[in-house]
Formats: sequence, C-alpha cells, structure tokens
Amino acid sequence: MLHKLFYFLFFSAVIISCKSPEARPPVQSHSGTFIKESAERNKKIYDDEKNFIGEIIAKDSTHNYISSENGFWYFYNKRDTTTAEMPDFGDVVKFSYDIKDLNGSLILSEKENGLQHYKVDQSNQDLISGVREGIKLMKEGETVTFLFPSYKAYGYYGIEEKLGSNIPVQSTVTLHSIEQTNEN
Repeated sequence: MLHKLFYFLFFSAVIISCKSPEARPPVQSHSGTFIKESAERNKKIYDDEKNFIGEIIAKDSTHNYISSENGFWYFYNKRDTTTAEMPDFGDVVKFSYDIKDLNGSLILSEKENGLQHYKVDQSNQDLISGVREGIKLMKEGETVTFLFPSYKAYGYYGIEEKLGSNIPVQSTVTLHSIEQTNEN
C-alpha cells in the first residue's frame, strides 16, 4: 500500500511539474508622460530664454539685431557689403570666436578656442550648433556677435566648471577666410 501511495504522489508531482511556464506581468509600466513632461519643460525654458534675450535686445539701442531662421539673433560688428560670397557646403573656413554669458562675462576666450578650421556641414568638429549655423550667414572678413538660446549653445550639459546647464550665451565670431572646394 505504501508503494501505491508513493507512485501516486510521484506521478502527481510529475504531471503538475509539466505545466508550461506563464509569463509574468511587467514590474513597471511606462506611460510616456516623461517625454511629454520633458518637452513641456524644454518649451518653457526656451520661452523664458527668448523673453530674456528680447529684453536685452530692447535695451540695446546701439546695435541692429537680426533674427535668424535658425532660432538665434545677431548683429554685425564689422560688415562687408561688397562681397557676396558666403560659405557653402564643403567649403573650408578659418575663424575665431569667443563665448560669453549674456552679461558679457567671458567664458571661453578666442585664445582658448584658437584659430578654427572647419569644413562646412561636413566636419564632426566639436562646435556648438549656433556657431556652425552662424558661420553660413557670414562673409570673409566679417565679425558678428550672436545671441544663442541654450539649445543652440551648450544646452543641458553646459561646460564643466565654466557654464551651468540651460544658459544662453553670446559669441563674437570673426570669419578670416573661405576656401571654396571643387564640390560647389
């Protein structure tokens, strides 16, 4: 009788253990609200920066500011009205620039940045997008001051120990030369 009970329990255990595994429900589910909240937060940051830059422009009666299609503002320190040549895709440009906060305090000097050699729209050079786009608006020999919202500058990351996150900046850029390539 003991053998029968043993066999019965053994076969019952084998049958029960043959059950296929069931999928567990996920521990966490994401609803996508983080992305929406982040987008709203970034829109508010941009609106605040745009208003702040607008106030600076309104107070500055000495310069004629131009609004770019790329989301930044600029004025000419030195303008060339005789030349029509601007950098195009693949051209190699030489330029120098500095970075300041909107109060005019120097963050990165021209000396620290050095003379830059940049192949327009083809280089993986570590330049902020505002400077890359601003260079395409310049002619050889011109000096332009740009006011960039943070998303066109150093954005969320800033510059370690020099510039915090989400800080708009200004940059004065001098375009020294344009070397056109055969691609154009």
